[in-house]
Amino acid sequence: MAKSMAQRAAAVSLVLTVVMVVVWPSAAEIKSLTINSDSRAMILFEKFGFTHRGHVSISVSSVSVGVLSSAVQPESSRLGFFLLNEESLLQVLMEIQQNPSFCVLDSHYIFLLFTFRELSPPPLASYNHSYPVTSPNEYSLFFANCAPETAVTMLVHTEAYNLRPDGSRDFLSAGQTHLPSLFSLFSLTYLAFFAFWLYLCHSNRRSLHRIHLLMALLLLMKALNLFCAAVDKHYVKVTGLPHGWDVLFYIFQFIRVVLLFTVIVLIGTGWSFLKPFLQDREKKVLMIVIPLQVLANLASVVIGETGPFIKDWVTWNQVFLLVDIICCCAIIFPIVWSIRSLRETSKTDGKASRNLAKLTLFRQFYIVVIGYLYFTRIVVFALRTIAAYKYQWVSNAAEETASLAFYVVMFYMFRPVEKNEYFVLDEEEEEAAEMALKDEEFEL
Repeated sequence: MAKSMAQRAAAVSLVLTVVMVVVWPSAAEIKSLTINSDSRAMILFEKFGFTHRGHVSISVSSVSVGVLSSAVQPESSRLGFFLLNEESLLQVLMEIQQNPSFCVLDSHYIFLLFTFRELSPPPLASYNHSYPVTSPNEYSLFFANCAPETAVTMLVHTEAYNLRPDGSRDFLSAGQTHLPSLFSLFSLTYLAFFAFWLYLCHSNRRSLHRIHLLMALLLLMKALNLFCAAVDKHYVKVTGLPHGWDVLFYIFQFIRVVLLFTVIVLIGTGWSFLKPFLQDREKKVLMIVIPLQVLANLASVVIGETGPFIKDWVTWNQVFLLVDIICCCAIIFPIVWSIRSLRETSKTDGKASRNLAKLTLFRQFYIVVIGYLYFTRIVVFALRTIAAYKYQWVSNAAEETASLAFYVVMFYMFRPVEKNEYFVLDEEEEEAAEMALKDEEFEL
């Protein structure tokens, strides 16, 4: 009975691990990992898009297999490494579901690399070999443990790469090899945007508000974030290692994301435009969003710098997704509050034209924010999931294009100009504005 339950648990673990392959994007670089007393039935190490000149190198050392509750020594052929492409996922899942005790190493749909039978004798117990991948596709590198009640300890060094025509190695997946150029292009675009914004602020000093300086800082952080991403991917592509640029990337990403959510909240509350202060509930939104963004960025670092081989990788993904959803919902509330507040004010202060302009601007901003969040969270994820492995860069291009469009629209709507729509006063249209306010409820 206990053995049957263990087999079912192992089958569930296999299914969950295989399903992770679909949602986890390709990530490649030279990695040295430590597996310590791990009893999982299957461990996902890498996901990589190979060309017809692809290679994968695996080196394992200090291997030991501990028996948890049985005195029977496990068969060394029941533990090993293999590659699996997405086309074979369904077949492997069906085999596992039909037979909970099925060992994935016996499947005809996998590309078996080696088993522990090929290890050198203890106490060294090591193995080092490079394998050509002649069939272009996106493959996932797995370790399978089909020996029940055992835990594996080992040091693993992996290298996945494609050979260029000149014989040099490209350590980026086939669908990511264009990312350094892509990120560099957008970085230069944001730098030009930043320079233009400074010129606009300087030319309209009388209409300059503190929020405009925060917006300038946001553009600078976005440009630096993309620059670090470009250099990071370049070094990974050429050498397989980020050479510390990943640390700078995460630092600027944290500052940029916190600034973005802060600017959206402050604009949504009308701070610096309509009023020089924040109400208590608006301060609470910032006090919620900023710490949550700290947690989200911590989860992002763990996800990006480790991988699914760690036991809590799925949990960190769930934390990141939950926190991101909460923050996206939280930044909407100040905009809704401002719209309702302006709606109530328009009934009593007698400034219909001015209030109509403000209401229209806030409602447009609300729609723009919702569209941006929807596209970058839903549409980009869908693109990343359905796009062929060679075109994974398309989802990155779509995300950065949508972000740039959002920045342009937001900065245009709240640019420093003397006749900003916040302060439009057109007495000739006052009567028409009053009628519009009566007819249009501005409900969201």
